[in-house]
Amino acid sequence: MDQSTNILGLPQDSEREIHPTAIVEPGARIAGGVRIGPWCHVGPEVVIERGTRLTSHVVVDGRTRIGADCVIYPFVSIGLPPQDLKYKGEPTLCEIGDRTQIREHVTIHRGTVTGSGITRVGSDCLLMAVAHVAHDCDIGNGVIVVNNVVMGGHVTIGDNAVIGGSAALHQFVRIGRGAMIGGVSGVEADVIPFGLVIGNRARLIGLNLVGLKRRGVDRAGQHRLRAAYRALFGAGTAQPVFADRLAAVRASHGADPFVAEVLAFLEMPSRRGLIRAGRRHDGADQE
Repeated sequence: MDQSTNILGLPQDSEREIHPTAIVEPGARIAGGVRIGPWCHVGPEVVIERGTRLTSHVVVDGRTRIGADCVIYPFVSIGLPPQDLKYKGEPTLCEIGDRTQIREHVTIHRGTVTGSGITRVGSDCLLMAVAHVAHDCDIGNGVIVVNNVVMGGHVTIGDNAVIGGSAALHQFVRIGRGAMIGGVSGVEADVIPFGLVIGNRARLIGLNLVGLKRRGVDRAGQHRLRAAYRALFGAGTAQPVFADRLAAVRASHGADPFVAEVLAFLEMPSRRGLIRAGRRHDGADQE
């Protein structure tokens, strides 16, 4: 194995670069093109895919797999034991998808046997500084988690959702695809796909129309989704019973794929129930 140094002064073999101060335990599987910077520690059951970079002072432990072309910044810890007093050292998992960026001081804990057994973060995500992903959380692809966000265990976040800075997500909460959580929001219940919530405690105040436009939803699709939203959550709807509202929306707009996604989300089992609709603090319309 060639132990020459590269232009950065890092010892390297033919495919990977590992700083001399880094500790990579025997048994760790490190793909070609991986760069492990100063003072990192990689545990014996870790798998790191091609092209990923651990900049410095990163700890990865447990049965953890990190996908290809990720960038992990200083003082991040991934795959350490969960903050759960019931956890007794069982061999649970942690998984990070491809091309995800994890910024300074983020913590991501592995799963528990009383949960799903695995904590997942999808591909193409951005987790900003000091965010915490608790045990058994399942984060989809393209999710943005802003600085200082904290999650309880078992949180599920759909693809392309945005979680605003310093938001707190209760255990077992589900965040639907494309939803937007406002900064400093306390989220205690489920958020529909494409929903917009804000406040302490958070309330549903409309749809994430900016996110829908960025996802390429045309104007007609936006109108159908807004009509469904008003029928489900608007004040003074004709059906006072929520099940009747669901049935009416299914009959009128259920063929639309985005409306159908919201309806399917509402009908799935929930540990926390549905977040309540409210209004903006400034009295503006929900949309």
